[in-house]
Amino acid sequence: MMKNPPHPGEIIREDVLAELGLTVAEAALRLGVARVTLSRVVNGRAGISPNLAVRLELAGTGTARGWLAMQVNYDLARELDGKEHDVKPLDAA
Repeated sequence: MMKNPPHPGEIIREDVLAELGLTVAEAALRLGVARVTLSRVVNGRAGISPNLAVRLELAGTGTARGWLAMQVNYDLARELDGKEHDVKPLDAA
């Protein structure tokens, strides 16, 4: 796992929308999602849902598993970044 992976919305914004010359509104219409939903993702305020991941795959932009893996890597990196977790082993008596 990367130490500081980018939010997958950043990849959508920079590597998909910008490369294709699409606005968020145009892309949302083509993907069949609300503009606000896509805007929240590309601005890093929401994660990629399984539904959006499937829509991105069907639109020819990577695989659903790839998008979800990026989201999980991002979320896990945020959770591990400097946080302490007070956990005891489950098998200890």
